[in-house]
Amino acid sequence: MAEIQRLKQLIEKAPVGDAELPRYHHMLGAIYKQEYKDFQDLPNLEAALLHYQVAVTLLEELGHPDQSEYLKSLAVAYRDRYRELDDLEDLNLAIKWGQESIALLHGHPGTAGRLQSLAVSFTARYRKLGTLDDLEAAVQMDNQAVQLTELGDPDRIKPLQNLSVSLTDRFHRLGEMKDLEAALKLDQEILDSDPERPEYLQSLAVSFTNRFQRLGDPADLNKAFHLHEEAVKHTPENHPERAGHLQGLALSLEDRYRLLGDLNDLEAALMIGKDVVSMTVGHPKQVQFQHSLGSTFGNRYRQLGNLSDLEDALHHFQAAVDATPDGHQDKAYYLQSLAMCHGDRYKRFGELGDLDAALHNGQTAVDFTAEDHPDRITYLGSLSGFLEQRYQRFGDPNDLENALEMIDEAVDNTPDGHPDKCEYLLGLAALLQLSYCRFGDLVDLEEALRTNQALDELTKNGHPKRANYLSSLAASYIHRYQRLGALSDLEAALQKDREAVHIPATANHDKAKYLQNLAAALTHRYLRLHDLKDLEAAVQADQEGFELIPKGHVDRGAYLHNVALCAIHRYRKFNNPADAEIVHKSYIASFEASSLNPEAAWGQALVWASFAKEFQPSDCVPAYTAGFRLLPEILWIGHTIPIRQNTILRLNIGQTTSMATRTCIELSNQSLTLNAAVEIMEQGLATEFQKLLQLTPDLEKLQSEDAELLQNLSCQLYSGRAPHSLHIVNEWDQLVKKIQKQPGLEHFLQPKPYDVLCHASRGGPIVMLNSHKNGCDAIIIVNPASEPVNVPLVDVGIDHLKFQRAMLKKLLGHCNVRTRGDSASSRLFGQEEHFVAKSTSECFADLLSWLWTHIVSHIYHALELVVYNGRLWWLPTGEFTGLPLHASPPIDKFNQFIHSYTATLGSLVESYTKKQTQNAPKLGVVGVTHTDPSGMNMLKGVKKEVQNIMAIVKGPLDCLEGEQATPESVKLQVQECSWVHLACHGKQDLIEPSQSHLLLYGGSLELETILQTPLPNAEFVFLAACQTAMGDADLVNESFHLGGGLIAAGFRSAVGTMWAMNDLDGPLVAQIFYSHLFRDGRQPKAGDTAEALQVAVNELRDRKVPHERWIPFMHMGI
Repeated sequence: MAEIQRLKQLIEKAPVGDAELPRYHHMLGAIYKQEYKDFQDLPNLEAALLHYQVAVTLLEELGHPDQSEYLKSLAVAYRDRYRELDDLEDLNLAIKWGQESIALLHGHPGTAGRLQSLAVSFTARYRKLGTLDDLEAAVQMDNQAVQLTELGDPDRIKPLQNLSVSLTDRFHRLGEMKDLEAALKLDQEILDSDPERPEYLQSLAVSFTNRFQRLGDPADLNKAFHLHEEAVKHTPENHPERAGHLQGLALSLEDRYRLLGDLNDLEAALMIGKDVVSMTVGHPKQVQFQHSLGSTFGNRYRQLGNLSDLEDALHHFQAAVDATPDGHQDKAYYLQSLAMCHGDRYKRFGELGDLDAALHNGQTAVDFTAEDHPDRITYLGSLSGFLEQRYQRFGDPNDLENALEMIDEAVDNTPDGHPDKCEYLLGLAALLQLSYCRFGDLVDLEEALRTNQALDELTKNGHPKRANYLSSLAASYIHRYQRLGALSDLEAALQKDREAVHIPATANHDKAKYLQNLAAALTHRYLRLHDLKDLEAAVQADQEGFELIPKGHVDRGAYLHNVALCAIHRYRKFNNPADAEIVHKSYIASFEASSLNPEAAWGQALVWASFAKEFQPSDCVPAYTAGFRLLPEILWIGHTIPIRQNTILRLNIGQTTSMATRTCIELSNQSLTLNAAVEIMEQGLATEFQKLLQLTPDLEKLQSEDAELLQNLSCQLYSGRAPHSLHIVNEWDQLVKKIQKQPGLEHFLQPKPYDVLCHASRGGPIVMLNSHKNGCDAIIIVNPASEPVNVPLVDVGIDHLKFQRAMLKKLLGHCNVRTRGDSASSRLFGQEEHFVAKSTSECFADLLSWLWTHIVSHIYHALELVVYNGRLWWLPTGEFTGLPLHASPPIDKFNQFIHSYTATLGSLVESYTKKQTQNAPKLGVVGVTHTDPSGMNMLKGVKKEVQNIMAIVKGPLDCLEGEQATPESVKLQVQECSWVHLACHGKQDLIEPSQSHLLLYGGSLELETILQTPLPNAEFVFLAACQTAMGDADLVNESFHLGGGLIAAGFRSAVGTMWAMNDLDGPLVAQIFYSHLFRDGRQPKAGDTAEALQVAVNELRDRKVPHERWIPFMHMGI
């Protein structure tokens, strides 16, 4: 401190322009710099920088010959501050001043030192940004520094060390062995100068480790291990570098464990790692040591499967991430390790939270890394793997496409011979195979095969992961065998699978995978050549593999499926009941476990169901139930609607639902199978409608904080046009699970059992219609207290239903009823339909007569046996969808029942349990005659329709007409009113149903927007628009339309039309409908709306309007 005070006084007393001032400032800066080095005190470094800057500035003015030395000091100080604060600008200034310092030397003997210092700065910037030019500059500077020093010169060691580091960095970047060999030669020269110096021993050990990891020569590993031992041996107990040398020894032990599989090496590495962390509390490198310890715990987890090791690894990785600020050069590396660890836990338990964390941390690692940084390729490769896992879980082709794009980038930017190239090629092959399995393009499979063959060739002389590469190659051969049938491909797969099994595996899970693949190949050959030896070998391999998978592991179900498959083949051969019992027990246990691939598990459930139907009928219901419980994951709520619809078609979910229902009906002589049929139909039908119900739950039963959070999350998930964050979906899923643990809420947003679903019939019987090639049936739930009743529709087949639907479509096209206001054209139905010319009236009569004779009359008869008249609900599915069942009874039977429709049983249950508003109903009326000033598409009847309603309704009423009926004003009206009448144009969107909308003045109101709007008062809505109750008949079993969407949004009942109503009928229907509801001063009830519609339709019929005008009106809900 005395020297600092002395220099400060000299500076204060020195006159302006004093030639000694630069020297005083430089000396003062040097003292502060030493104080910083001694005490790691940042203010001292800041003071040093200040005085160095002043010294340089003064020297520039004076043109002093010491300017180069002062610039060097300033450059080093900036580099030190960069190391403290990680501010890139400091590093850029360090390089700038370092370059200027060298430029002023002109052959000065200190040039080597300046070059060496500048190289260090370039290396630091390379490690920060990954710019190859910085690395090349560092190599060049270090080379020049070495060349400027003589052999035997003690000052030669430092530039040799720096050059070795730079060459090693370039080896890791470009993968060229000449750089590694040069670095190793330099490290040997350095060690020869002082054979017992610990840091020299450590450096040479690292070079031998790098060569081992590249070439796999055990001799290099042995040399590295002994050099690390010597480094530790020659480092005193309390030396500050001892921890780093111990860490090097631990890493070498881990490498030896991976080579030889000796668990003692791993245990020793773990013990050393723990000691290193405990001895470096408060040490600036403790974060690095914690990270290394996490890696060791992770390796032991992968070997032994102990969950405590996985949790310890997560703890240390998280600690390293938390202790490292954003922007730090190591932050991305730590995030990557944390992501990989979450990925391991996801693969163990299948929890979405871990997959979300893996994706988030992996993406953040990529985002924190510059485009041309070498580590970015590593992070992209890992992120590609996480996207692959999400694809296998949820089946979103966008994940597959993005994963392929990332792994392609990793492969293209990794030079041949680089140690990571094989892993990227493996990832590419796996994704190409998944693409082939999804899209069936043989080009993908051939490319996967070529990639795997290249891997085989690259690693034929030995590689720590060769077994994994062989297994991947075998899988490609199996896929091509299944596609093309060449026995040579099957034999090649068997050869590679056997080779993989015989390579010692360091982890049980890997060994199990190789055995499973071998069993699958043997099973394929058994099915081809019928050699029982193959089947028995497959059984043995499957059993061995299964025994290596710990209980609770998420893959256990898949291995049990393979055990069951072998037992199925053996049962078919020997008819041994013991094998059938293995099938039963294996599948029961399999579906008790979760799955990382729900689509694969769906297929496995269908295999079980197929076997059960043939040999174990009592297992049909458990098999189908197991499969249909997977639908919420297969039709994931985080997907866009088009992806879910594609999945429904791709997996034949509609047809499978019909088949499962038919099977349960065929087995209905056994108890509970009809109940199971009802449950399966409910789960497999109207899946998009059910997704809407999930996102519009009844919040009244929930605690306020849960209700608020669920409402917010649901609003974020409403949009069906963009994929949602896994984080949001997982948060929503976790909240739902929490709610389900509360008393009375066990079935909240869950598939409901029959004893809950049956209460949908409290207002009257529900008729569920199922169409299947083996027969069509009705299941009637008469009331909650009775068992469901099966009514076989023996005269109805799939082809009959398709024909009637086709005829209806042609009739509607002929009548030109696409939109409200269209009028019918010619009433002759001509020869092009292969009929004798008939009027449209006669053709409609024929359709209704067929529906009555072959379907509806059988339902009436069944209900007459239980002496029931009143309300009746239809739940049509499959080929029954879109047929006007409600309009088919003849005139003498027409009023025996009041008909309604429902998309699901659950929606009716919710409507009955929803609390009815206690206030007098407020009716909102919307009348839009045209949607723009031009007056196009004029609906002339709307004005009269609105007038009729206003003349009848005496209670609270809010009317929006013409220009008042904007999307925003109508949205507010729908939100505030309990009853809503919408007289306007509407448009159905079958591709993205949530985009179906009402055409209003100046814009449209989408169903999605309504769904995002809380509707606390919603009771009833009348959709006097077009096609408001017509679902997509091509997307089998879907009833997602405007009317159904508004039921899902919260309305308890609705009136809509199967096709466009005639504009002439709007005023009359509205007048009769509301007159009935408000007769004698009554308050209207949602439950009376079906009867009111019946009265209105009867009036239309009495007036002899054409069929196409009265048939489309239909009622939905209670």
